[in-house]
Amino acid sequence: MVVDARYPLRPSGPLAELVHPFREELIRQGFTARTAQDHAYVLAHLSGWLGREGLGPAELGGKKIAAFAAARRARGYRRWRTAGSLRPMLEYLRGVGVIPAEARRPAGPVDAVLGRYRRWLQRERRLAEQTVEMRLHWAARFLIAQVGGGRLELDRIGPEAVTAFVLDMSSLYAVSSMKRLTSGLRSLLRFLFVCGDLDRDLSPMVPSVAGWQLSGIPRGVDDEAATALLGSCDRSTAVGRRDFAVLLLMARLGMRAVEIARLRLEDIDWRAGQLTVRGKGGRIDRMPLPCDVGAALADWLRHGRRASALREVFVRTIGPDAPMKRQSIVMVPRCASARAGIPVVGAHRLRHRVACRVLSGGGSLAEVAELLRHNDHASSAIYAKVDLPALATVVQPWPMGAGDDRVA
Repeated sequence: MVVDARYPLRPSGPLAELVHPFREELIRQGFTARTAQDHAYVLAHLSGWLGREGLGPAELGGKKIAAFAAARRARGYRRWRTAGSLRPMLEYLRGVGVIPAEARRPAGPVDAVLGRYRRWLQRERRLAEQTVEMRLHWAARFLIAQVGGGRLELDRIGPEAVTAFVLDMSSLYAVSSMKRLTSGLRSLLRFLFVCGDLDRDLSPMVPSVAGWQLSGIPRGVDDEAATALLGSCDRSTAVGRRDFAVLLLMARLGMRAVEIARLRLEDIDWRAGQLTVRGKGGRIDRMPLPCDVGAALADWLRHGRRASALREVFVRTIGPDAPMKRQSIVMVPRCASARAGIPVVGAHRLRHRVACRVLSGGGSLAEVAELLRHNDHASSAIYAKVDLPALATVVQPWPMGAGDDRVA
């Protein structure tokens, strides 16, 4: 038994003998000793809780897991307060067979519709996985609200149900969330009409949310902030090498987080100096690979990336061998901002920086659209607001009559 104050020297309860093996398993998977120790402490807490409640491991089902999470919240713990956050521990316990397998929720009428809708979004609309999940989230909220008596009768959905749902949700969510909700709801209603589940297209019945497209001004990142972000990366460490490469891909090539997460080893053509970018909607582009970006990628691959059979360029540095997800890539510039002591710089602001630099160098909006891989040139129109030289050419003098030039 490891002697450490982070979890009891002699854990009590029916799971006490598994506390230290669980810690060793996490270390074997690649987690740091500190992280493994913290997870083991939670298992020790669970074991003691089971003992005090007079429960055995076989009784640890969904309701009891939720009760344990509630007990942690009640005692003021700041982490591992939900059933989802306990998943690594629960998967280990299920793997060794001491607690029952996770019960599958029986599929209902809503699940069948969502399954068809998912396939349509992926195959017909070719949407990115994150967009698909967001559309499914709002679709599920709407469809569940239409279930009555355990039945979902799609042909009975009318304009009143659509309007009532949007009005109910408007009291719970901000404008930005409501715009995503209404967009997703229109998509679902068009799908149901195309598939014949509705006898008419109800998507025009979805109320609009007040808001104006392209109303804001793109906020790029100045050279000083970009230098601070890159300088915050300790390139003597694996994490520093990885972050430096990710930040250069964003700041120099304007790559999205999802595009960086999808980058594979075969996408880098070292001899030709090109990079294959797998973008939104299944779009594939080939881009030039600048020398500094290529050097950063080579440094990460040779000296930072762990030995792995995975083909993704960016993999986790700790924990199980797995690719970095989009959410992890998004956090790279945010964490770099904290290290550099500057206001938070989001990944999309680095993308804006690329567009602003093209325009300041005399480039056109068409070149911006090509570099940022916009399917619709209208998406690049917002950058006209920061193209001051071009705007100056269309400025008209203020109409003034004779003697109107005096100051009031």
